[in-house]
This record gives sequence, structure tokens and C-alpha cells, in this order.
Amino acid sequence: MPGQVNWIELPAADTAKARTFYGALFGWDTSEFGGDYHVIGNGPAGAITAADAGFTHPRVYFATEDVDASVKRLHELGGRSEDVQTVPGVGRIAHCHDDQGTPFSLYEPADPS
Repeated sequence: MPGQVNWIELPAADTAKARTFYGALFGWDTSEFGGDYHVIGNGPAGAITAADAGFTHPRVYFATEDVDASVKRLHELGGRSEDVQTVPGVGRIAHCHDDQGTPFSLYEPADPS
């Protein structure tokens, strides 16, 4: 459903330590998706991943049926975005900021056919 939170990413300086922490706190298990990206298996839909200079706080993804149309509307409303990225077999994403600078992301799932 458009606008619903459908994915989160938790950045960590040390993903092994973060996976141990959240595993002990919530009982989460994770599986490596690729590189230093670890999908949460029995918790919220999301992942623990490596932090970087521009990614130091949790990232929330909102569902959209058409990421291009949503990005266009975002710009009309005074927000900004990075280029839309395609994640093969997963879908399309855009990292954005609202008109006050609050970061969030948009996610359009891949066509299941």
C-alpha cells in the first residue's frame, strides 16, 4: 500500500557487533544478502548494513507503486532526491529528503512476473 513503511535499514560501524546486539536484544537472526548487508529474518522487514559518512541513522522506506511519479511529485512539493536506482530482483529505490530536509526513501517492488 503506498505510503506504508515497508523496509528499514540500520547502519552500523561494525555490522557483526550490531547483529550480535540486536540478536541479544530482540532475538533477531540475519542472513547475508551481499557484501556487508544483512537481512533481518525474524523481525521487521529490513537489514543491518555498513554505515558511511552520509548514512548514520536508520533509513525508512515508504512503499510506492510508481517511484518515478512519486519522485516527480516530491520535487513539485519542494523535496529532493538522488537518482532512482534499480536493485535487480528487488525493485527500484530513491533516497530522498522532504521539504524540511528529513531523509527517507521510496521503494517500488519489482514486478513479480
